[in-house]
Amino acid sequence: MWKSQNERDTPATPVKPSAPAPAVTPMVPPPAASAPGASSNAARGGDRPTHLSKTVMLKGTITGNEDLFVDGKLEGSVELPNNTITIGANGQVQANVTAREVVILGKLNGNVTAADRVEIRAQGALTGDVSAARISIEDGAFFKGGIDIRKAAGAKA
Repeated sequence: MWKSQNERDTPATPVKPSAPAPAVTPMVPPPAASAPGASSNAARGGDRPTHLSKTVMLKGTITGNEDLFVDGKLEGSVELPNNTITIGANGQVQANVTAREVVILGKLNGNVTAADRVEIRAQGALTGDVSAARISIEDGAFFKGGIDIRKAAGAKA
């Protein structure tokens, strides 16, 4: 009827001891060696760009100090004066873009101002005016607009 305290706490079937867990050694990445005076990606926002994937649609103004990869839809304006924006093959951008470098694999409708270069790849399309130090348009790319080639900031007059 009533069981003593010892009988209640004892399980009906004996519990088998579990196998010891394997030893886990933590994976710690080695510290990044940096030479004095060497430029690092950390100053520009890290090794990988910020990514807007295919299913993302964004409206507004984007500003920042990181590289940007757009594979979705973007409407508004983009200001990345010291960084690169890449418009992926699925990217559809309707914005005025200001960046150090602009690489277009998808579609961009808007004016582009680049401190360094603009590159329109074979499957890319740009409708708008370009102001940059260098421009590259591959065979098969679409471009409609004006081009203003400016001297690079470090170039001699």
